[in-house]
Order: sequence, then C-alpha cells, then structure tokens
Amino acid sequence: MVSVPEQTVTRGQNTKVEIFLEFRQQMMGTNGNNNHSKNKKKKNNKRGGTKKRMTVEQSLAYKSVSEWVYLDTIPSSANSAIAIDDDFKVKLVHTKVSAEKLVFELHSHSICSDGFLSPSKLVERAHQYGVKVLSLTDHDTMAGIPQALEAARRVGIKIIPGVEISTIFTPRTESGSEEPVHVLAYYSCCGPANFQKVDEFLGNIREGRYLRAKNMISKLNKLKLPLRWENVEKIAGDGVAPGRLHVARAMVEAGHVENLKQAFSRYLYDGGPAYSTGSEPDAEVAVKLICETGGVAVLAHPWALKNPVAIIRRLKEAGLHGLEVYRSDGKLAAFSDLAETYDLLKLGGSDYHARGGNSESALGSVSLPVVAVHEFLKVARPIWCGAIKNTVDRYVSDPTESNLQHILRYAKIKLAKNGVTLLNHNVELIRECLSQWLTDEEQKSGNFEVIRGDLENQGGGCDCEAII
Repeated sequence: MVSVPEQTVTRGQNTKVEIFLEFRQQMMGTNGNNNHSKNKKKKNNKRGGTKKRMTVEQSLAYKSVSEWVYLDTIPSSANSAIAIDDDFKVKLVHTKVSAEKLVFELHSHSICSDGFLSPSKLVERAHQYGVKVLSLTDHDTMAGIPQALEAARRVGIKIIPGVEISTIFTPRTESGSEEPVHVLAYYSCCGPANFQKVDEFLGNIREGRYLRAKNMISKLNKLKLPLRWENVEKIAGDGVAPGRLHVARAMVEAGHVENLKQAFSRYLYDGGPAYSTGSEPDAEVAVKLICETGGVAVLAHPWALKNPVAIIRRLKEAGLHGLEVYRSDGKLAAFSDLAETYDLLKLGGSDYHARGGNSESALGSVSLPVVAVHEFLKVARPIWCGAIKNTVDRYVSDPTESNLQHILRYAKIKLAKNGVTLLNHNVELIRECLSQWLTDEEQKSGNFEVIRGDLENQGGGCDCEAII
C-alpha cells in the first residue's frame, strides 16, 4: 500500500501550498468504510489538535505515481493533479483522476507456482482488498501473467509482470556456506526484452525443481515418512514445477505433520533433514540476466538470509536495484540502513500465497511510502522504456509475425484468430501499444518517432490482422 507520511502545516505559512494540501487530504480521506479515519478525526478535534498534511515532496510523488497507474486509461494531458510554478510552489489544476489510496502489492503467488489461487482469482482478491497495482511474482515462471492481465483489465488493476527467481549464493571464502537466495524481477508491460532467453533460463530452474522435489521425497522416505511422487505432482497441478510447499501439503495430507508450519520447521527448512537443492543458478548470474533483459532486480526477504551483508554487497556489484525492506509489520530498520549504504531501492510486498491462517500477511497489507514507490518508478521506467524500445527495434529489423507477437504478448491488443480486422496496419498496432505503456515524453525521449517512421517506410512489415 502506498502510504503518505504526514507533517503538520501551520496556517498562513504558504497559502497556495496549504490550500492544495487541504484538498489532497480531503481527497485521500474519501473512503466509504474509513471509520477509523473518521474516529481519529473526531479525537483530534476534541483535543484541539491540528490536522496533519502531506509534504510537498509527498504530494509531487503521489502525482507522478498516480499518472503512471492510470496511464493506460486516461490521456496524459488530462491526468495532471498538480503542477509547478516558476517559484516551485504547488498549484491546483484540473484533474480527471480522483486522489485515492494507491495500494501496491509487489510480491504475490498463484497456483502457477506455490500459491493457492489461480492468477485470475488472485487479481479478483487483490481488487477486493483495494490493490491498484499488483505484481504476480510466481517462482521461476511467468506463465500466469497473461491470465492475471486479462482479469486485471476487467477490474481495473495495473499489472507489473514479475517473477521470483530461485538462486544459490556461493561465498568466495571457504569459511562461508552456500545458501538459497530469491531475486524478484519486475518487467515492463511488454515483458522481458528477450523473452526467449528468460523463458529458457527459468525452464532450466523448473526442471531442477522436479529433481529437487523427488530428492526431498526420498529423504522423507528414509526418515520413515513415506510419500508418493504422484501425490505431490497432483497437489502441484499440471505443468507446475513442485516446490517445498507442495511437498509440505503432501506431508499434511499423509498425516506426518499437523500443518505446513510444522512441515517446514521440522523437515523442510533450509538445511533441514529433508531439504534439497535443485539446479538453481548463481545469484549474481540471475541478477545480471534480469538487468540484461530490461528488468528491475530486487532481493526478496533478505531477513531470511544467514549472511545478508555479503550477499547484498555482491549482488549490488552484479546490478541489484533494490531489496525488500517493508513488511506488513512495518519497516525493518537494519535492512533500510543497508539499502541506504548500498544505494538500493526500498521496497516490499506481502509474499502472499493465500494459505490462510494468521501466519500469512494479507494481500496489499504492506504500506509502502509514496516516496519509495516514486523512487522505484524513477529507476524502473527508463529501464522499461529501453526494454520496450529494444523489443520494437527487433521487429523493425525483422518484421516477422513472431516478433510482432512478442510486442503484443502482454498487450490489450491481440493478433486475430478469426480474421476480424479492426486495426489495418502493424504501425497502428504498435502505436496503440506504446500509448498504453509510455507517456508522450517517454516516447519522445526513446526516439519512438524514428521507429514509427521506419515502420511506415517499410509498409509495416507482415500484414497481420488484429483485434482489440
């Protein structure tokens, strides 16, 4: 959730800023079920206290973030909530976007890896919890992204295509030991710049997960806790590479443990008696791949690591952009300090699996400061813009149907299967995609006008029909 830390503003200091901040505060407070906010307001009035306001920095960050959130639904020219005068003061301008809480959920899982909900059901639940931006970050697969996008378009949620990559960190000294490290990758609306390379990389990891699960079952059998591979495979589902959670669920079903927590705490924890590794790549290799394919690399749950400082330092050298610092129980000061030391973004998410019970954080429960989200987008958007340009450039150089499909992989526009034609030219297809993904300024800075000219000169390449 994007939260807005606040400060007290005294009347008369700056009338123009004050008027805006009062307006913004009123808009931010408009939530039909916000009884807590109303009660808090009443208490403040009884005490005679002053209302708290957003700082100008937070207001500007909110404006920038909200413009990106609503980019594909509202023209950028009509999407400004505030503007800056020459004297750097804030002034109100007309807006078509109501100021509301912008809940970002940057870490979630579906049945495509080890979650309990389908991608579409996950999106629907996110919508129920007020999430505006959701990143589906299944383990070692992006198979659920298309379904999540389809559901998100129905309910008005923005999706950040993501993946959580399983890796191994190997110390450079003999005294240290290997440990598993998970790296989150966040991609543009167009997906990875080289989807095939990422897909093959993740495919190798998934193959190793099958071997890993079988090794865990073998160890459990030796511990007199018999499990059948067929049961684990059935729990995982068709085409899903089994993980520890699937083995743990099989253990619960077999009556070997009372619950999932017990399965992990007794047998499946890192280095536990039934723990096993697969064919996970080196953590630095994964970070470099994410960077090379137009993604933002973020270290997941660093508090679970045995040697976080050494890992963060090495991964920063490989190109790491950020680390998870915020959880549903607040910001972890030690990792916030590490992020500042190594100049890394401060992010976080619930790591939601829909397991149920009190041990799991609710979807959208992590309160991310709006300034932190703004910093994330300031780093991510140029990277994503470059990735989109590389993808479009590939089509310009080689205007095949497969390269066009790569551009449209996650777009609202799809290649027709029934011959219906609503857009008659591939240039129109690409223009429509760019308008969904990029601001006018980003398109100009990315030199997309030149690309459009090249496309028009060559007649748009293959004559593929399309529908919206």
